[in-house]
Amino acid sequence: MQRVVVGLSGGVDSSVAAYLLKEQGYEVIGLFMKNWHDDTVTISNECPWLEDSNDALLVAEKLGIPFQTVDLSEQYKERIVDYMFNEYEKGRTPNPDVLCNREIKFDVFMKIALSLGADFVATGHYCRKNTIEVEGKPVHQLVAGKDNNKDQSYFLCQLSQEQLSKALFPIGELTKPEVREIAAKADLITAEKKDSQGLCFIGKVRLPEFLQQKLQPKEGVIIEIPADAAIYNQSIPRFENLESELAYEAQNKDYSNSDGIVKAKHQGAHYFTKGQRKGLNVGGTKEPLFVIETDVEKNIIYTGQGNNHPGLFKKTLFIQNSEVHWIREDLRLKSGESKEVLARIRYRQPLQKATLYQFDNGMYVRFEEPQSAITEGQFVAWHEGDELLGSGVIS
Repeated sequence: MQRVVVGLSGGVDSSVAAYLLKEQGYEVIGLFMKNWHDDTVTISNECPWLEDSNDALLVAEKLGIPFQTVDLSEQYKERIVDYMFNEYEKGRTPNPDVLCNREIKFDVFMKIALSLGADFVATGHYCRKNTIEVEGKPVHQLVAGKDNNKDQSYFLCQLSQEQLSKALFPIGELTKPEVREIAAKADLITAEKKDSQGLCFIGKVRLPEFLQQKLQPKEGVIIEIPADAAIYNQSIPRFENLESELAYEAQNKDYSNSDGIVKAKHQGAHYFTKGQRKGLNVGGTKEPLFVIETDVEKNIIYTGQGNNHPGLFKKTLFIQNSEVHWIREDLRLKSGESKEVLARIRYRQPLQKATLYQFDNGMYVRFEEPQSAITEGQFVAWHEGDELLGSGVIS
């Protein structure tokens, strides 16, 4: 009888994952991760961990499986929260959910599970795992969940072969309504529970307030760049080679105050991210203002009117070599090689046609269509069909 430790979060997905594994004859243990204590920055009652751990306990009792809570708040602060502060300070926008899976659930948590004699760790993610043979060795594939609306493979885009080898995703073949139906039939308390929103295991956080714990407010100006500004009509230089062409396409526009007009003040460029519309508090424009660039050095936010503003769009992005991650190590590109893929730069974005170009210093991803708000610090993930092959941090 193989032993599986399930990360019971107190939600319906992980509850049904545990139920299905028990039905399949595994020896199941439920573990709840406590990752956060500071209630001052969470929006009250949105996702209190106490209620979640209580629901997880009730599910474990219903299923007749052992249950315990593990406190990972120290590791979570170190690996996720501190990383977030550092990234925002640099003017980048991190993705804590992707990191939480790589650093907490499938590392710290997985090690605890294996120390309990587990053969596998299971989560309630909507994705699938296949194992194929390449040159006589098993290779694990991370495949999109069957429910297109809920596919969460993007959040697991940084997992390694070793992590995948020990992972199980019991609900990957199901849709959300099917999961709720199974929970209702099994009389699980979480059957009708709403999906939690917000940071992985923290709950809903007021981000500016959260960041203000470490990053001090600093007054600066909001500048609006008109859509017909000269910076968008510069002639394109001639390029010696493909690499210099891609580098040109991937670079950010170098705005200056003279390109636009001062619209208002803000409390710190590091609280804002590209593509952001809310929180600027600037009225009197024909269309809403969107952040098109932030300069944390000079503490300036550059904005443009409307979601079709030319400052929002770019075709090409760059990933430094140290940030290029292949789940399918056997498909890793060598310098000078390229590959056509389907890629996305954020969760739930429809997959876009793109080409990967690997060079000595890193990889360029060039999209067929210009993409809105390509944001440094976020993850780009690339697929072949349903399979997620790899990912990287946008630099």
